Amino acid sequence: MGEHTGDGARRSATAPHAPHAPHAPHPAEDGPDRAGRGRRFLLARVPAPGSVTAARRITDRYVDGTRLRLRRVERLDTGECSYRLTREQPACPDAPADLHLSEQEYARLLAALPGPELTRTRLGVPPLGVDVFEGPLLGLVLAEAEFENPEDEETFVPPPGCVAELTTDDFTGGHLARTDREHLRAGLAEYGVALP
Repeated sequence: MGEHTGDGARRSATAPHAPHAPHAPHPAEDGPDRAGRGRRFLLARVPAPGSVTAARRITDRYVDGTRLRLRRVERLDTGECSYRLTREQPACPDAPADLHLSEQEYARLLAALPGPELTRTRLGVPPLGVDVFEGPLLGLVLAEAEFENPEDEETFVPPPGCVAELTTDDFTGGHLARTDREHLRAGLAEYGVALP
């Protein structure tokens, strides 16, 4: 974190482009840690409740020494949970990315597989999917939009409230799971965002 590798044209969250309608990431399946065609943004604050169309609490365990992620997703409206073993970055676009698990299988793997955890609430705020982080990352709010083609991706204009674009920076789930609060504080300070 703190190493900004994106090109200058994509750094500003408000670069002038003609707007196109992106696809909001599904609150349970995609978001700021997924691989694929999308753009990621840092937000200064959590979106207003009236703009949220869906909410899920996601806990990921990033398995040490692998690209594997053990995921629990809870719908906040119903309490319904789902469990999956996924790859944070599939080896190739056509590779299956995940395996659905029972609650018992999830519990056994959780007990057996070491690795850091990352917990956040994922909000559907069209046209974005927004992650509001907990624990050591409390105060971090990331958003992502997905696109069907490169033209829409390149010309997307982020909504108000986007502080900076982080698409090519180190704000992936696996990296964030291993980031302590002081490193996060220093990284966000570079964008003028202070942690609570």
